[in-house]
Amino acid sequence: MSAPTAAGFSERLLQGDRGALARMISWAENGDERFGPALDLVYNRVGRAARTGFTGPPGAGKSTLVNEVAKALRQDQQTVGILAVDPSSPFSGGALLGDRIRMEDRALDPGVFIRSMASRESRGGIAAATVDACDVMDAFGLGQILIETVGVGQAEYDVVSAADTVVVVLCPGAGDGIQAMKAGLLEVADILVVNKSDLSGADRLESDLVEALHVRFGRESSFPVPVVSVSAASGKGVSELLASMATHKAWLAERDLPALRLEKRLQRVRAALDSAVSSALWTRLGFGARARAQLEQGLAPHRIAHDLSARALASISPQDLRTS
Repeated sequence: MSAPTAAGFSERLLQGDRGALARMISWAENGDERFGPALDLVYNRVGRAARTGFTGPPGAGKSTLVNEVAKALRQDQQTVGILAVDPSSPFSGGALLGDRIRMEDRALDPGVFIRSMASRESRGGIAAATVDACDVMDAFGLGQILIETVGVGQAEYDVVSAADTVVVVLCPGAGDGIQAMKAGLLEVADILVVNKSDLSGADRLESDLVEALHVRFGRESSFPVPVVSVSAASGKGVSELLASMATHKAWLAERDLPALRLEKRLQRVRAALDSAVSSALWTRLGFGARARAQLEQGLAPHRIAHDLSARALASISPQDLRTS
């Protein structure tokens, strides 16, 4: 039996084959050489889905909230793709992938596709293949893509590159909310959610967040970030969250969403280029061995890096780049 081909799986994907969807996401995760050609064949179908990222500290109730949002979207007859990223063990490399268990009632819905993904070596809250997986679900025809991050707290900035709208989820009783936000999550939030709003301290957390937004983001040109009170366990406030998501989507549309997405794609190209070129220089061209030898000679790391980068740039002809 011949191996599955990129063209064959791309055609099956466009025909609505969920097995092809799952396989192509696996190709993206595993760095399979067939993924790039397969995505190329369907890339003209990418860009139609709304992508929303849900991030925040562990225990904030992100999985339950995503489950309820998906439920509400399905009641509105929208198709939903859910990408839940779970942390990988630094020792075994494995992951529990437990978020899918919490969404078991959604998994039986033919209008929902759920994929759990291990973060592997990524440290920014999402897996390296998250955007690729979203592209595949987008090309498949899912209208709403919900991305749930690992839940590592202050370092979850990569979700911005994957989502059009970022929802930051907090809850009372998990420490000082403003302290948890001050290192950066407040800056990436398009919508702030106070989940478990029935618990003591929820009102205080909400007022603290409103005040923090007023102090730090009083610019008229920026999106007026709402603070939405939700109790995902009971479904309370989910409709208000969906309304805020729709408002942000409309705000983006007024500011040329395709252009904003293009800038994010450009950042991805640069990151992929950095990774590919760095790997090639370090291994195939022997820069790693040269750096080791220079370190053993007592040279400083910054001096070595400057020397190696100069060597790499000297081998590139600007004329070749302009005419290629």
